Amino acid sequence: MSAELREVSEELQAAERRYEELGRSMADPAVFGDRDAYRRVAQEHARLGLMVAKYRACRDLEDRLSQAEQVLAEETDEDLRQLAREEMAELTGPLEAAALDLRLLLLPHDPRDDKNVIMEVRAGTGGNEAALFAADLFRQYSRYAERNGWRTEVLGSSETDIGGFKEIVFLIAGDGAYSRLRYESGVHRVQRVPQTEAQGRIHTSTATVAVLPEAEEVDVEVNPDELRVDTFCSSGPGGQSVNTTYSAVRITHLPTGLVVSCQDEKSQHKNRDKAMRVLRARLLDLAQQAQHAEMSEERRSQVGTGDRSERIRTYNYPQNRVTDHRIGLTLHRLEAVLDGDISELLSALASRDQADRLRSLKVTQEQE
Repeated sequence: MSAELREVSEELQAAERRYEELGRSMADPAVFGDRDAYRRVAQEHARLGLMVAKYRACRDLEDRLSQAEQVLAEETDEDLRQLAREEMAELTGPLEAAALDLRLLLLPHDPRDDKNVIMEVRAGTGGNEAALFAADLFRQYSRYAERNGWRTEVLGSSETDIGGFKEIVFLIAGDGAYSRLRYESGVHRVQRVPQTEAQGRIHTSTATVAVLPEAEEVDVEVNPDELRVDTFCSSGPGGQSVNTTYSAVRITHLPTGLVVSCQDEKSQHKNRDKAMRVLRARLLDLAQQAQHAEMSEERRSQVGTGDRSERIRTYNYPQNRVTDHRIGLTLHRLEAVLDGDISELLSALASRDQADRLRSLKVTQEQE
């Protein structure tokens, strides 16, 4: 067994046993009849399945490599020895890559990765142009969700007269949504000529994006006595119900001062339900900050002030360019990116994060 696999062999064997145990649990009538329990078991089983498959493939590669080494050591026939050398050369690369993949898969699993996400996009610096850019970002994430077969649901929005958004809050529901979109938090910057610019000058505007894991009721306990619920008439486009019925809902969480409003639905009950989902997500985020000081610092740095000088990504129209400043990656296909083709960006960010976590894990192991 390679040195890389020897270091983690016990963890891999434990993961394999756990995978088989979960497979048996999924056939248990008690688990199968409990939808929430079955979902949790199925998610863990699927997550471990990739690791176990990679581990078994690694073992197969190592067995073949061991057999080739044995042939090289024991055989005197030069043709057989040459075949053994060629097979060893062919197996070494795939085995090293598979071992690295296993190390990545063994990194501590973030339970938030399996959750749906609530995204908040707000216009930053730039007035109406910033609001239009916020609408572009909403469309980008909606199209990305559509490409992955995920569901998008608007939970609340504040539109401008020209079709942009001062703010839009929406849910993206799908397997692994948070694990993929978590890196989008921060200030996004756009450089382009606004439609209202008569002299063709390029303007710079910003929009902020926050990505929160959706909190279930079991994740956050909300005391109804700690809520103040106000109802009011909706405003903006919406038909006859606007300004005539008290369907809009504003919920204030008194201990934290968090305020969530929703007026997108004509039904007060639906607006309250959407507002509560956003409130639970924000409360979960606050709870995680309190439990992990480093997460608090990360959350504070996610959005910043929305100033032009702060940005994680720039969308430059004149050069057909998208640049992610955190990893120095530039793509010259702006239109495709804004149409939801952001997989290359997200994969590169995930790879950088995994590399950082591997380095951190190695340092910790060396210190121990």
